[in-house]
This record gives sequence, structure tokens and C-alpha cells, in this order.
Amino acid sequence: MPVPPLLSEPVPAPDAIAAVLQEAGIDMVFGISGGHTGTVFAALSRCQNAIRTVLVREESLAGVMAEVYGRLTGRPGVVLGQGPWVLGNGLIGTIEAFLSSTPMLLLTDFSDTPPYSLHGPYQSGTGDYGSWDARRAFGGVTKQVFSALEPGQAVQATQLAIKHSLAGQPGPVAVLLSIAALSGQVGPETRPRLYPTANYLPPRAGGAPEAAVREATQAVAAAQRPVIVAGNGVRIARAFAPLQELAERLGCPVVTTPSGKGALAETHPLALGVFGTYGTAAANACVAEADLVLVVGSKLTASDTARENTALLDPERQVFVQVDVEPRNAAWTFPAEHQLLGDAGAVLRQLRAAMPERDRAAGEARVAAHRAEHGHFDGPGYEAADAPVHPQRIVGALHKILPEDAMVTCDAGENRIFMMHLFQTRAAGSFIQAAGAGPMGFAIPAALAAKLVHPERAVVAVCGDGGFAMTMNGLMTAIEHDLPVVVVVFNNSALGWSLHSRGPFAAEFKDFDHAAIAGAMGCAGFRVERPEELEPALEAALAAGRPAVVDVRTSLSTSYIDMTSPLAKG
Repeated sequence: MPVPPLLSEPVPAPDAIAAVLQEAGIDMVFGISGGHTGTVFAALSRCQNAIRTVLVREESLAGVMAEVYGRLTGRPGVVLGQGPWVLGNGLIGTIEAFLSSTPMLLLTDFSDTPPYSLHGPYQSGTGDYGSWDARRAFGGVTKQVFSALEPGQAVQATQLAIKHSLAGQPGPVAVLLSIAALSGQVGPETRPRLYPTANYLPPRAGGAPEAAVREATQAVAAAQRPVIVAGNGVRIARAFAPLQELAERLGCPVVTTPSGKGALAETHPLALGVFGTYGTAAANACVAEADLVLVVGSKLTASDTARENTALLDPERQVFVQVDVEPRNAAWTFPAEHQLLGDAGAVLRQLRAAMPERDRAAGEARVAAHRAEHGHFDGPGYEAADAPVHPQRIVGALHKILPEDAMVTCDAGENRIFMMHLFQTRAAGSFIQAAGAGPMGFAIPAALAAKLVHPERAVVAVCGDGGFAMTMNGLMTAIEHDLPVVVVVFNNSALGWSLHSRGPFAAEFKDFDHAAIAGAMGCAGFRVERPEELEPALEAALAAGRPAVVDVRTSLSTSYIDMTSPLAKG
């Protein structure tokens, strides 16, 4: 059928940009009005029934919220704001999206002053002498940068940016808008001609070639001790159900990379948790004994592989079958005899359809044996009675109190290692961490985005006192947008990772009462000094009906080193 034009009558370019976002199914935008992008905010005010605009207090919040929106919905999360500060302040979400392959749209400006672009104008990012170069700066942390110097380009650049953010391996894309691009109108006579956004969006990636699937199926069927390694690609494809269905058909143990944690609920009888440097002993033992490794959506980084320790993964004694949507990622770290290029969900369904059913009970027995020998989220530390409170005890309280479908977001540093190693996920896709770039200040804005996308679920952010201080202003946004998230602070008055890796210098803080700080903002605040106070505080926080902070005086007696696999030491 012929393709109609995008517009039947002239409209301001910012309104057409807002219409493009609607056509792409994007229903939230995060940012701060500034520079020339104020005109786009004005356009968004005219479509509030379709797009929720979330005003934040600082661009780093917008960047993380957009990244998490993108990873949870599969649609590009949009950061809207002024160029220098979307780059400077908002960079943590952008880099995380870049390294974790999350679709994201940075809709920003050059902050240009056209008549004076050659005379070093204030804030200008045109790249002229005396100006900063926005194209080059954004180019280092995104898949692609589009520049728009006139209204038609502004609309088409937005459409192409959405396309590029979703195509192949997803990622962040920047659109840099000049003042001229936002000042005029666009319509049916605009050049370049404008067409509906749907005609630009990429089709979802399909499955792998059938011949390759058949060969891989034969290899898996012949294996005596196969294991599935589930990575970030399972999350990107939202392929949680196909992963579980294949594992059950094969009776195959499942381990995950850090970024894949929770791809299969860790309560499932075939799940062994995270493997690698900070993995569980049971997961690492299962991978080490495997004769075939089915890798789904993982780049197999040095952290995943315990620094490529051959006692864990070794292509000289193990067959590798690797599934990835990006050809460059397959057989990147290790040679893979079978490379299945395609969407993780589609390929997993192909494998399930082609695979002869194996004895599930035997696979579950294999997993149970590893759990019995090495433990499975059941160490004595979960009930530790010491004060200050042990990290294991905090995690144990979360296990007891959180609803099964609760969403948990994590920060960076030692507290994230504790959560990754000790916390047992009970629902697929419910654990959110910045495992690509690992920035501090991620947990709170990530929780806000998760609550916006899933308002019906309990959402808990877990962070250290260092990360809390970076983004506690996000609690203001939580109050303003009625987002009753719970924040649990591992408060050890230190940067735990730094202190335990190199000593106390420049790693210690004063003891601040974060519950009182939260209370001054209008949140519910709970200060926990002893382990027996934990469960009541968490219950009260979840029932508060408003944002809440549980500030836990946390012991430094346990460190990330205790969570580190012997395979990665030495």
C-alpha cells in the first residue's frame, strides 16, 4: 500500500517531534527543561494524555530513569534537556545504556547562537573555535549521533534515532537540535518529505538459520553435562519465558552472568545463580564440570569468566554454543563451534522446538547436588545477630519481607556485590543493576523508573551511603510523582569497596542519619541499629504509602573479597 505523509497540515516542529514519540509507543520522557529544548517541553504539555513528562532535579536522574525504562519496556527511554548537561550530568545512564545495550534516545540541543557561532558564544556546542563539540562528545558514548539544523531534519532525525536505538544490538542514540530546527513548522510540503514513524522502525530480529539450529541441537543432545549461561541478551529480548521453557525441556542447569541475574528465578529447581568472579560456588562448580556451554546473550567478559580461568570455561574441553543478536559478540571471548545469530527469544524457541526432550528430573538432581555441596542462598550469615548489622542479615531480611514479585534495584560498589551474590531472585526480570558500567547513584533513579513502569509492584532500591548521597534528590521526584519506593541504605560510613581494597584513606564518611534526611523531604524514615529492628522497619516502609528510607547501620566486617570466587583470586 502507498505510504501516506506524516502530516496533513503544518505544525510546529516540536509538536511533530512529540507526535513521533507517540507513534513509536514511547509514553514517558525524563528531563529538565533548558536551552532550546524548552520548546519540546511545551509541545509535550499539549499531549499529556499520551506521554508522561517526568521533571527531575538533575540530569543524572533522567539518564538512569530513561535507561531503566528502556530495559524494562524495550522502547527507547528518552532524556530531554540541554546539551551540555544531558552529556555532563546525565552521562551515567548513557554509558550504562551503551555498555548494556539498552535502547535510549538523547533528545537535546547544540545550545547554539547562530549569528555568533564563530565568536565563542556561551554554552555553544557547534564545534567551532571557542565552542565545545557536541557531535564528538556524544559520539564517544552512543551508537550514533544525528544533527538537525532545520525543522524537517529535526523530525526525521528523531525517527531515525529511534530506529537506530532499536536496530541490531540496541543502544543510546543522540539527536542534536539547533535553534533553527526547533523554530519553524513542518507539514506535507516539507523537504525531506516526512512519513509515519512506523515505516522507519526496524522489525524485531528473527531466529537463526535452521541448518545452524539443527547442528546446535545435535551437539546439545549429545552432551552429558550441558549448562546454560544466561546473559544480558535474555533481558534485552525479554526472553525469560523461552529460557525457562528450554531449560525445562532439556533438564539443564541455568547459571547467569551478573547482568543476566534473575533471567531465571533463582528459586527455580534448575537455577544456580550468578557464576564467575562474584558467582556462587554451586554455579561455578556446575559450569566447570560442563561438557557443553549454551551461552545466551552474553559477551563473556573477564568478570563473567573469572578472568578467563580455564578451570571454569575452556574451549579445549567444552563445546560452546553461542546465541547473540550481534555477530561481533559471538565467538568474541572464546571460539564457539555453533553460533546462532538472532533474537534470544526467537532462537530459544527454535531450540526448544527442535530439541528432543531430556530427563528433567536428572537435571534437577544435578542442580540439587551442587546446592547441597556448596550451598544455595542458605548460609548462617542470613541470621547473624551482631550489631552493627551484617550485610548478609540485611539480605536475609529482604528475603523474608519482600513480596515475591518485588522489583529490586542495586547501586554500585560493595553493596551491589553483596546483593548479586547473596540475594535470591524469586521472579524473572525483577533484579535491576548497572552491570555494564557500574555507576554509583543508580539504584534510586532506577527504582523510580521501575515504579513508573510497574506501579502495581513493590520496588526497593538498595544502595550504600555513598550512592545514596549522590542521588537522594531523587526522593523529591518520588514525592512529586507519587512513587512510593523503598530505599534500603547499607550505611557503613565508608566507600566499602575502596576501604577494603586499599585502606581507609579518602574512603570514610561521617555517620549521617539518612532516615532523618529523608524525613525532612517528606518521606518515611526508619533508622535501624540492630538486626531485630530490620523486619519491622521493612514492613513499615512497604506499608507507608509514600517514599521511604530504611537506613541500616552496617558492619564492615564482611567485604566484597569474601564474595569473590577462588577462581578469580591470585
